[in-house]
Amino acid sequence: MLAMMLWVALSLCGWFSLYAWSCHHYRERASEWSCRLVTLTHGVFATCLSGYIGFIDGPWPMTYPGFPNTVLQVHALCISLGYFLFDLGWCVYFKAEGPLMLVHHSVSILGISASLALGESAAEVNAVIFGSELTNPFLQARWFLREKGLYPSLIGDVVDFLFVVLFAGVRIGVGAWLMYCVLVSPRPRVFIKVGGFIMYAVSCVFMVSIFRFARRKTVKKYEAWRAWWNKEVDLNANGYLKSH
Repeated sequence: MLAMMLWVALSLCGWFSLYAWSCHHYRERASEWSCRLVTLTHGVFATCLSGYIGFIDGPWPMTYPGFPNTVLQVHALCISLGYFLFDLGWCVYFKAEGPLMLVHHSVSILGISASLALGESAAEVNAVIFGSELTNPFLQARWFLREKGLYPSLIGDVVDFLFVVLFAGVRIGVGAWLMYCVLVSPRPRVFIKVGGFIMYAVSCVFMVSIFRFARRKTVKKYEAWRAWWNKEVDLNANGYLKSH
């Protein structure tokens, strides 16, 4: 337990150091720029590490929920726990997020802490981290594109499309499968199951907002395309009439 607490402390210090470096390096930027840079870094790193654990190193979370933690799983959870502690502290200090995101972070911290304390259920907790962090880089990329004035472009549309598809397919689709496997398995503790259910419910609430956003953007893009198409048709028709 002492070793795990040390790992978490080192992780927290590491993420805070990255934030401090970014604040110093990008003095002209707001503090949110540096926080999102840390979030982007963790999202990429956690996705790669948790993906390797889940798909290659094992055990498979759908088959072995509630089983004892491996050394690599413990290290990965400690690193992510340090990040979530940093991000929750930043959000509370700057009052940057609403209650739903604070609940998401709090449940993540409690779930990771419980898994580390019990020495079990890291497989499913790691899978939840993978599903959550897989979409995070696209969300942060969207924000950075806005800051750079590049969001109203093809790359902005691609980022939004990948974010919506991955969120719906992985966090909602695959997440439902994982939640079912955890709930029907007799091994995971009750509060692990409750925590997983809360995390999935939060994802569903997020999905409603994302669906509304996707619908608005699709309608806007369609209307812009239809206006362009009608203009092209009018120009072609006028040209045809003038030539005769």
